[in-house]
Amino acid sequence: MVSIDKLSGSPSRSFSREGGPAEDRVIGNRADASDPTGPSDHLSCEAGDDRRALALDLQRRLGYALPARVLAAAVHETFPGRVAVVSSFGAESAVLLHLVATIDAATPVLFVDTGRHFPETLDYRDRLATHLGLTGLRSIGPDAAEVAALDADASRAVWDPDGCCAFRKVAPLQRALAGFDAWISGRKRFQADTRFDLPVFEADDDHVKINPLANWSADDVAAYVADHRLPPHPLVDRGYLSIGCAPCTSRVAVGEDPRAGRWRGLAKTECGIHRRLPIPTEAPSASLPPSAVRAGREG
Repeated sequence: MVSIDKLSGSPSRSFSREGGPAEDRVIGNRADASDPTGPSDHLSCEAGDDRRALALDLQRRLGYALPARVLAAAVHETFPGRVAVVSSFGAESAVLLHLVATIDAATPVLFVDTGRHFPETLDYRDRLATHLGLTGLRSIGPDAAEVAALDADASRAVWDPDGCCAFRKVAPLQRALAGFDAWISGRKRFQADTRFDLPVFEADDDHVKINPLANWSADDVAAYVADHRLPPHPLVDRGYLSIGCAPCTSRVAVGEDPRAGRWRGLAKTECGIHRRLPIPTEAPSASLPPSAVRAGREG
């Protein structure tokens, strides 16, 4: 694991206000950064670029760089005006969002409001964005017609959790990311077995995905939070160590894996935004047992 400065998350050398090392940061044409059709300074992601080759090249050059350097390269050099942060405003989200705010507080931050979040998460989203000075926050989600057609009684999380994630989270995010070439996540290798080999840069069919904190440990996260006095999600103290939608999130017992409270009792380990899920098109079955409908409403 790469050595990091746990107190700042940055190299010991000086950094400019824009977020990159003052002596080696290359920022490209900022006039173009606000124009989604404008060229980027280096390794642009124009139509027809091989995203996999681009991700591999970025991984080779920056895969062991400090998170602040990775973010500066993504936001200012490689994808100016064409990169967004995707955040759940969950238990560990403050770290990535604080780093982003130090690089460029106007960076688009996408929050998928599924309609099933804890009220505490929505309140935390607003308070944390204000605290960090994030000006690019955008809340996205399914529209009323989709909800009425696919989950009018709010039971789908019980009998079809993948389908619920797909239409409430995956589809809205796909629409929102259509205008971007890359997006940034807060995933880390220590969080789950499915993430043990997570690279800092990866590619899918449509985007380069960037995981600046992939190399960090739980201790690194805790040290950064403490040093910067970042406000915690209010549910963490109540035993929720990984926080998603309310129906599919439960408290974690002492000694359990932090993600054990997500989709408890199911083989499901990811919501679907990092793997393809089919988007449902059918309405809930009228033959669902009353207990399933009741559980969905109570969730």
